[in-house]
Amino acid sequence: MDSEAVIEFLGDVPALQRLPSSSIRKIAQHVIVKHHNSGDYVFKEEGESGGGTYFIWEGVVEVSSQFPESNHDSQVFEWKKFDYFTQSECGGQDVIALTKLTCLMLPYKYSDLMNPKSIWSADMSLETWAPVEHILSLDPLDVNAFRGVTLKGAPKSAKVYGGQFMGQALAAASKTVHFLKILHSFHAHFLLPGDVNVPIIYEVDRVHDVRNLATRRVNAVQKERIVFFLIASFHRGEEGFDHQEPIMPSVPDPEELLPKNGLEEGVKLSRHQLGSQVSTPTFVPWPTEIRPLDPNIYTRHTTRPASVSYWLRAKGRLPDDQALHRCVGAYYSDLLFIQISLNPHRREGMLPSSISLDHSMWFHRDFRADEWLLYVIDSPTAYNARGFSRGQMFNRKGELVLSAMQVGVVRKIINTQSSIFATTASKL
Repeated sequence: MDSEAVIEFLGDVPALQRLPSSSIRKIAQHVIVKHHNSGDYVFKEEGESGGGTYFIWEGVVEVSSQFPESNHDSQVFEWKKFDYFTQSECGGQDVIALTKLTCLMLPYKYSDLMNPKSIWSADMSLETWAPVEHILSLDPLDVNAFRGVTLKGAPKSAKVYGGQFMGQALAAASKTVHFLKILHSFHAHFLLPGDVNVPIIYEVDRVHDVRNLATRRVNAVQKERIVFFLIASFHRGEEGFDHQEPIMPSVPDPEELLPKNGLEEGVKLSRHQLGSQVSTPTFVPWPTEIRPLDPNIYTRHTTRPASVSYWLRAKGRLPDDQALHRCVGAYYSDLLFIQISLNPHRREGMLPSSISLDHSMWFHRDFRADEWLLYVIDSPTAYNARGFSRGQMFNRKGELVLSAMQVGVVRKIINTQSSIFATTASKL
């Protein structure tokens, strides 16, 4: 059987989509083709070992569950293409081919490939993960549900950082599509503040699937309420037209600029995090390296242009999975974004506040989020208590890799002693 056809099939098996793409490729190398005629036993109750995990390529199987003699009924299950089963999971029940059947069987000795360290990495340990990979690693609950948490040390304010919602939701969506279909756009809505102390359940709706395209809706749920949702679109790569109008600004290289550990209004780095560089199951070091182009130090009360540019990249080395790099790009896109629309209106005695409402992104080219990217942000307008910001990220070659836009509520608060988060939340 053609290896590309095997990879094509395995990528559409829902139970495998949660795995790193490298694991799916390895599974493709080890599966064995099994053929059965209608009426054949794939394996029998209390029979010999079934040999491994069976993925149904073509056909239908029946699993019959017998009840005690006092109950003459039985329960019958039917599995079809893209379903999978093992003898142990069938509880020793008979599995019979109802039609001509073709399965791909992964021998038990390779079963570890079904249990990777994370959704992104099959072999890497926690100590070697890049911090942002740790942040965007979710626990699969089933094929359409994932659990994320807010790690200590990760960017956040009093509430869940918006980029975390986007990055984790996109991770969940990416783990429900064929790994050859890559995220190309999404539109997100922030509904309620996220609680940093409560796990986030990401529920994925498989809205649409065709050969080259897929659409997913993801709801982020806390305390049984939807606090955030997005619609994401995926596209299998193909040859096409190529042009680019925007030109990357001529700026100093990041190596010539001073680092900044925490440039974010409301996304802060505490002192004890500066020295800690080791991830734990509940803690992650600050995940970003940032080189702002403007060396001036501003306060929240300093009037300045409605624009900013800075170099950024993920700390550490990320796996080669492009899906992860795009999730990281979304994660970083919310750093110092809607706040730019406040810059022309800052002054002493007035504490500006901002709350994100919606955020859209388009991914144009592949990129590595662990290599330097230039993020160029401006705010063309603010009106009626809403600010509008837009951003473009370029790689060091000057190629435009993504575009972003965000709208948020922006207000002035004449009380510099009040908490920006508490005051803003009470006004919404």
